Amino acid sequence: MVITTLADGITRRAEAVAGTLTAPFTDPVIRLGVTGLSRAGKTVFITSLVANLLNRGRMPQFQAAASGAIQTAYLQPQPDDTIPRFDYENHLAALTAKDPHWPKGTRRISELRLSLKVQPTGLMGSFRGARTVHLDIVDYPGEWLLDLSLLDKDFITWSAEVLGRMEERPGAEAFTAALAAIDPSEPFEEPQAQDLAAAFTAHLNTAREAGFSDCTPGRFMMPGDLEGSPVLTFAPLPPVEKPARASLWREFERRFEAYKRHVVRPFFRDHFARIDRQIVLVDVLGAIHAGPRAVEDMRRAMADILGAFRPGQNSFLSRIFQGRRIDRILFAATKADHLHHQQHPQLTAITQALLRDAKDRAEFSGATTQAMSIAALRTTVEDTRSHNGAELGVVRGRLLGSDKQAAFYPGALPTDPAHLLGPARSGAEHWLDADYEVMSFAPAPLTLKPGDGPPHIRLDKALQFLIGDML
Repeated sequence: MVITTLADGITRRAEAVAGTLTAPFTDPVIRLGVTGLSRAGKTVFITSLVANLLNRGRMPQFQAAASGAIQTAYLQPQPDDTIPRFDYENHLAALTAKDPHWPKGTRRISELRLSLKVQPTGLMGSFRGARTVHLDIVDYPGEWLLDLSLLDKDFITWSAEVLGRMEERPGAEAFTAALAAIDPSEPFEEPQAQDLAAAFTAHLNTAREAGFSDCTPGRFMMPGDLEGSPVLTFAPLPPVEKPARASLWREFERRFEAYKRHVVRPFFRDHFARIDRQIVLVDVLGAIHAGPRAVEDMRRAMADILGAFRPGQNSFLSRIFQGRRIDRILFAATKADHLHHQQHPQLTAITQALLRDAKDRAEFSGATTQAMSIAALRTTVEDTRSHNGAELGVVRGRLLGSDKQAAFYPGALPTDPAHLLGPARSGAEHWLDADYEVMSFAPAPLTLKPGDGPPHIRLDKALQFLIGDML
């Protein structure tokens, strides 16, 4: 294992050296990773991002578009022949149909290459011709993203963490009952292992539906071709002193390590290690609605995840000796269109506070980070309503699964994020003085002018932060 790791590291450093030395003679490539947790809106984000780069009329805060430096943009075949292509055309058709609907969410890794013909600006710009910059957008399933935190854990540590938080999560009754009926030190039996894994997987799915973020192993909920394999047939177990080689505990420990070795580590090595810039989409409003424990769970999950992103500055020497590193990370709270713009500053402040641990860790390593609230596709319009003698800022849109229009006010988000994070950290079950609601809106029918992409909130600002300096 050590030899394999060293050989792999040497190979990747050699690739980094070759890529760095040949870069001046090739078209520059920016690899943008789009990650996030379930229902954060990765598919819609990428679809709207590409549509608004192809038609840049709604991108005033993206400097290269507003100044006219981007002369044209076009889709090209992606460079990785073994990775599925992001289904941009069908996703856009779903959002722009006469009766629009949300496209299916991410269930596998996918990629899309968008090439930009850019005219350099500044004093030297008039003496140089236009250049081509390739933007490779890589979509990662959020459920797989969670597994990166497992790389630094052993089976006994992971089991203790999962079993320790299980009491505060829903849907654990069947698994805890099955766990109580077995002795982990007894000889391993495959039917028993399958029953435990099935009950544990059902608990993970229930917890995710209830708004909890850290539901590992992520492939249990999206198994793909691995469904039914031994590498997905294990569960957390209480500690056993000196377990026998043929015991259930020892076999589950072996499968846990196999999961990291054959599933998690290759995914990290082959994809995450090649990322330049990263956006992490977070459904902060959904977590707030789910309650204090879901908010605290999201905070811990995002801090753990960031440790695997290899953040740092992408200098010439660092690429040679350490491989490529992510030097800009954007934490984006999605679904900002569910709030009146008066509450957007509060949502951004809560996101900054919620991700403080993760943000500080990235900046300590040399990466530039930022948090903002966005909506990749705006589905609502703003309005005001009178309530108890006061004017409330509301949003109005078409309800999901219905043709009815509804006005929505989610509740007043606090100006001080500590009013949310304090109860979350202390383990409170409910918010003390407020209730926060969420509503599911369907995409609104679009009538786009020539040259305009889909309506959004701060998508241009997000893109300026992520890649503006590279154009």
